[in-house]
Amino acid sequence: MNVQATVGERTAKDYASDQEVRWCPGCGDYAILKAMQKTLADLQADPAATVFVSGIGCAARFPYYLSTYGFHTIHGRAPAVATGIKLANPELDVWVVTGDGDALSIGGNHLIHTLRRNVDLQLLLFNNQIYGLTKGQYSPTSRAGTRSPSTPGGSLDTPLSAGALALGAGARFYARAVDTQQKRLPGVLKRARAHQGTSFVEIFQNCIVYNDKVFGDFTEREVAAERQAHLEHGEPIRFGEKGEKGLRLNPDALKLEVADVEAAGGQLLVHDETNRVLAQLLAAMEPPEFPVALGVLYCDPAPSYERQVQSEIAAACKERPNADLNALLRSGTTWTKENGKGG
Repeated sequence: MNVQATVGERTAKDYASDQEVRWCPGCGDYAILKAMQKTLADLQADPAATVFVSGIGCAARFPYYLSTYGFHTIHGRAPAVATGIKLANPELDVWVVTGDGDALSIGGNHLIHTLRRNVDLQLLLFNNQIYGLTKGQYSPTSRAGTRSPSTPGGSLDTPLSAGALALGAGARFYARAVDTQQKRLPGVLKRARAHQGTSFVEIFQNCIVYNDKVFGDFTEREVAAERQAHLEHGEPIRFGEKGEKGLRLNPDALKLEVADVEAAGGQLLVHDETNRVLAQLLAAMEPPEFPVALGVLYCDPAPSYERQVQSEIAAACKERPNADLNALLRSGTTWTKENGKGG
């Protein structure tokens, strides 16, 4: 007689694999892994229905450290592999883990098309503005002037904005978080998981060896309150030690500006995460003129790709329940070979 075992409530430790976690001491990836394990526990995610897919880079080790299914794929192709997994089994919960070099350089094409197709998966971009695994070359998101083994005189490239790219490609969900903010990051990850369609989450992650404190201008404790605006849908966008500053839209110049809350009166900008234009404006904000917008910048669900594919398949099967695949392959425009010649 078979007896079904009862699984109790899972804790964060239950989602940790038996593999030794091997990143550089102090790497921001440790904090992200901890937040992910907490998120999975909060969701009581089924390990047998959860899949992590990664490409190449420091972030790509992620699947080894979680007690779920995982695929460590090839450079830049994780979104393509994840799309195949989701199409094959739409019931699986698929997470993609990638870095700024992996996703935005060699993998840029796959990223764009995953976003525009709106495949129902969570795509996490660990952005440290450098190639960490290959010893510190500049990446597509590196700031102009970045000195590295591949740019000893300083990078001349204009850095790529992950947020601008995602929104421009048609992403229906875009959020931002900081690796070490353990009280906020799991909340962002849970919002991404709840979204139906591609959820794109950019996580500012510190590379302590090759690009230490590159985000210090808005993450260091001394400046965080003044240079971080944590967004809440339907709430005025405020920041500062006591929330004394806010944002408003200058109607004459059609641009955002920082305003004193008391002086602004009722003119403070209220966050609307369904407004794509507003999300683009928020994604473009940079210190010291503006705070960095964190949280969910944009969320406007639309039908997911794999569900539409499944609907098409079901409709085709209903229309032709006895269809012959062999006959289909030989239908339409074909040609035959006679006497050794094409005919």
